Amino acid sequence: MSSRFLLLILTWLTATPALVAQVSRVPQLPAVPSPADSGRVFSLTDMLTYVALRHPVARQAGLLPERAFQEVRYARGLFDPTATSKYYGKTFKDQEYFHDWDTQLRVPLWFGADIKAGYERGTGTYVNPENFTSPAGLSYLGLSVPLAQGLLIDERRAAVREAQALQGLAEAERRGALNKLLLQAAKDYWTWSLDYRELELRRQNVRLGDERFQAVRQRVIFGDLAAIDSVEALGELQKRAAELRQAQVEFRNSSLLLSTYLWNEQQQPLDLPEDTRPQRLPGPTAWRSLPADSVAELTDLAQRLHPELQKSRAKLNQLTVENRLLRNKLLPKLTLDYNLLQAGQPFNPEKAASLSSSYLANNYKLGVSFAYPLLLRQERAKLQINRVKQQTTVLDLQQDARDIEAGVLTAANNWEALREQLILQEQVVENALRLRNGEQTRFENGESSVFLVNSRESKLLEARQKLAELQAKYAQTQATLRWAAGGVEELQTSP
Repeated sequence: MSSRFLLLILTWLTATPALVAQVSRVPQLPAVPSPADSGRVFSLTDMLTYVALRHPVARQAGLLPERAFQEVRYARGLFDPTATSKYYGKTFKDQEYFHDWDTQLRVPLWFGADIKAGYERGTGTYVNPENFTSPAGLSYLGLSVPLAQGLLIDERRAAVREAQALQGLAEAERRGALNKLLLQAAKDYWTWSLDYRELELRRQNVRLGDERFQAVRQRVIFGDLAAIDSVEALGELQKRAAELRQAQVEFRNSSLLLSTYLWNEQQQPLDLPEDTRPQRLPGPTAWRSLPADSVAELTDLAQRLHPELQKSRAKLNQLTVENRLLRNKLLPKLTLDYNLLQAGQPFNPEKAASLSSSYLANNYKLGVSFAYPLLLRQERAKLQINRVKQQTTVLDLQQDARDIEAGVLTAANNWEALREQLILQEQVVENALRLRNGEQTRFENGESSVFLVNSRESKLLEARQKLAELQAKYAQTQATLRWAAGGVEELQTSP
């Protein structure tokens, strides 16, 4: 039985070169470029620049301020001058009844009044006496002034001010959308960098396993080791080759995910070149502690600039303008219209100025209008609804401010905790490396086994993987802290 077993092992060892060649033919990504080849490094700064300038979501967010600007422009259009002209005439059975013609230019003013200038002519046998003029007609220059409702604020001024508040809301929404996009892009970038590091570790692990298998095989052939040791080394090599293939798939998938953020100027999607690699995960030189006053500064920055708070403040400004308008609606509508008349056309202000006071007192059209709802139920209800909205927005603002402050503090705490974990994990890696090297030395001296060396190497790999995961989390936490503070510009810097 033992001779047959030995023959089987020798046959297996003879076939080992073909097996190793098969393992080496496992589909792999392009060769890893050397760290000195910076031309193939796609940095986080480059990534975020692409996203901020060309990503469809970023471009969509960039349209919000333009839309808000047009809303202001639309509201200002309520103050555009208007020119109107109307003519009515009647002729029946060869008899002219009347000819009525009225042309007017009306210019709204910011303080609520309207300036009017026009010309009217009413002639004919049956013209309305109210509209009757001489054949030369009448030109006039007048003023329409609200004396109660509409004097301090009206729908036109409220529309402009609400549209201006909407500009602040649109800018906050733009920054908020861009912030979220850049944060997710930064997280996915560091996941890509982590997968690249995992791929490096797996390749290194396969290379070490192959070298050990070759060495063990030679020692088995020469009789220094038992044949079963080659089976142990071969099984470990096959296991590591399978793990390498899985790491290759994960890296390819993360590369595909990162490609979804990349677009060219023609809004066509881009793919990452196969030889592109990410920048390294943050090393020990980047594991710095937060300055004592930096958290307070970030919290203050968040309270002033965070998009969610700016949106709430913009909504509050809109509601304040609406509140002023609704309170003004409680006043009666009292409007005074005065038109200074002059025979003929066009109206000549210099001629009117030279006229006597008796002429001015006897050549005008005056009108006063008054309206007031007796119960004011609609106006008071609308005002109360506005006050409820204001209170709700204030409470939302307070809660959002509290949540954002807590978010900044949480991210800062995670930063410090991860920094301490990184320092400890680096020591764990150093200790695992010492144990692995010691076990390798013992194995070379015949005092250990392939199983123990593989076990120590697996522990070293796990320690390095854990260190890489903590490095990626640390980089993501830095991005999260900047996002929690609400700063887009700060987020675009590499940790």
